[in-house]
Amino acid sequence: MPDKNLIHYAVVTGILMNKDGKFLVVKRADWEKAFPGRWTVPGGKLEVLDYALRDKDTPHHWYNIFENLLKREVSEEVGIEIENIDYVTSMVYIRPDKIPCLIVSLFADAITEKIKLCNALTEYKWVDLDEAKDFDLIEGIYDELIILDKKLKGEKILWEGKNL
Repeated sequence: MPDKNLIHYAVVTGILMNKDGKFLVVKRADWEKAFPGRWTVPGGKLEVLDYALRDKDTPHHWYNIFENLLKREVSEEVGIEIENIDYVTSMVYIRPDKIPCLIVSLFADAITEKIKLCNALTEYKWVDLDEAKDFDLIEGIYDELIILDKKLKGEKILWEGKNL
């Protein structure tokens, strides 16, 4: 029996930026288990099939798992292609069903911008940092936008507890 203290969902989220420097935010359907009706960024859970059917990159390992997962999730959820994937931050939260989730927040440039939402999403908008304040974003998403904005400007990010 696996140790329940070691079991987590692995999740990626992607802050996508268009050529105008705006970020894509999407609204979750009201029937979603976690954060129904709230605004977020595309992303999803890692599944074994995301890597197990691929050839290994070394005799025992697969590389670029989160990057490939983000490409798949973005394609499935909003129908666009991305490039220049990079790291923003990571966090853990416990879902309402008590399953802990390790979330790796990434960002990428949108190659295409014609959005085709999946049925789990109901709306989308390209926003700048100031406009994002007006959306009912899932906790932490706005903080991630600030972290990314500072990173893109070459500013130092201070990790002092809750203060960014």
